[in-house]
Amino acid sequence: MVLFFASFMDLLDTTIVNVALPTIQKELNASAAQLEWVVSGYVLAFAVLLITGGRLGDIFGRKRVFLIGVAGFTLASVACAAASSGQTLVLARVIQGLFAALMTPQVLSVIQVMFQPKERAAVFGGLGAISGLAAVAGPLLGGVLVSGDLLGLGWRAIFLINAPVGVALFIAGAICIPESRSAARPRLDLIGVLLSSVGLFLAVFALIEGRGAGWPAWIWIMLGASPVVLAVFMWDQIRRESRVGFALVPASLFNNRGYSAGVVTQFSFAASIGGFFLILVLYLQIGLRFTAIDAALATLPFSIGALVGSGIAVPLAAKIGKGLIFAGAIAQIGGLLWLARVVIDRGTALTAIDMILPMALAGLGLTLEVVPLTDVALARVPVANAGAASGVFGTFQQVGSALGVAIVGVVFFGIVGVKFTQPVLRDAFLSGLWVPITALALSAVASLLLPSVAAVRQHKVDAELAELLAAAPEALPNAR
Repeated sequence: MVLFFASFMDLLDTTIVNVALPTIQKELNASAAQLEWVVSGYVLAFAVLLITGGRLGDIFGRKRVFLIGVAGFTLASVACAAASSGQTLVLARVIQGLFAALMTPQVLSVIQVMFQPKERAAVFGGLGAISGLAAVAGPLLGGVLVSGDLLGLGWRAIFLINAPVGVALFIAGAICIPESRSAARPRLDLIGVLLSSVGLFLAVFALIEGRGAGWPAWIWIMLGASPVVLAVFMWDQIRRESRVGFALVPASLFNNRGYSAGVVTQFSFAASIGGFFLILVLYLQIGLRFTAIDAALATLPFSIGALVGSGIAVPLAAKIGKGLIFAGAIAQIGGLLWLARVVIDRGTALTAIDMILPMALAGLGLTLEVVPLTDVALARVPVANAGAASGVFGTFQQVGSALGVAIVGVVFFGIVGVKFTQPVLRDAFLSGLWVPITALALSAVASLLLPSVAAVRQHKVDAELAELLAAAPEALPNAR
């Protein structure tokens, strides 16, 4: 439960700021680019350090690194609440994301160490459900805190609430989480950290700042340099693993088609959800004059659909596997297309009631996809690579979220410009909606390449046998 709550708190902070953005813009006089950075700066910093965070846990102890991450995350949350300008808020959010990258990868690593293969499906299923709910609970909680003006704090309450929660989480983690580290004691790859950080930063910075800067030549140079730097990073990782036996991103992880497909599925799904909620709450609050709590309540059917989906997905995941993941992606696409139709038909008369069914369908699809995904994608990963595998998996999720927000922002704010009128905002929302729809379509296709239910079951049987033999070779007859 401590690990689940840590994951929930991290994902909640990815989305909770969305409904507060119009208030933040007004009170801090923040620019459109700064609003995007408040969202994507957190996930980009998270993505940059996430794999390293997993490796640090392997080397120095997963419990120790987890507690450092929780402490830093809590202090950075207080700094966010105290921000006096858009620039200082962005800086505090980046620091918050860096410490989240120390905290979060230890969750999957500790789960893989603590539980045997046959036990992990239920644990990963619960983690997937928690993750899905956190992604949609953020706007609701943010709306309540902003509109309720808790203790006169306004939008600052969405960050300050992390302080007591973080303290409780630190104490509970110190008591409940067992210490563990990798027997191989891998070394840090500082060159890999530098190359991956630069490659990701070039892409996201150019996408977010390009529109405001007028898309000058240096922005296009940054966009062109990003894939080159990332290609050099991957070449360096392959060379390093073959020569010295370790790398920040072990290329051998991707020899498994199922893991690779899971990474793409996770990346594409994450690119859809962050961008969708960003433009949705902006359209509702600025275009249709919804209050923060009204915009949050409009997302409530999504949360309810996600709850129903998690209840369905947990028992069905072991029976249907990747078929359930595919169905979840298709359901989300259907929900977003349905929502677009409703927005067009209702125009300025759109209410939260009109959005109930399409939002519920999309929420249902979300947990149908994410609940079984982690277990299926990581089923064949050895415990020795737990930190690296979970770090890479989480990194692709966060990179997807950062790029999704950045690309949606390019489309949305590119159409809006300086004309914040309802018709223009509606057109921007409908155009931006095609970014998450396209990402979900890619996610659906990638899910078809995941391992079958039979393959996942067989691997778990093999893993259990290997653990028995490692513990007591003389148990071979009984194990068979």
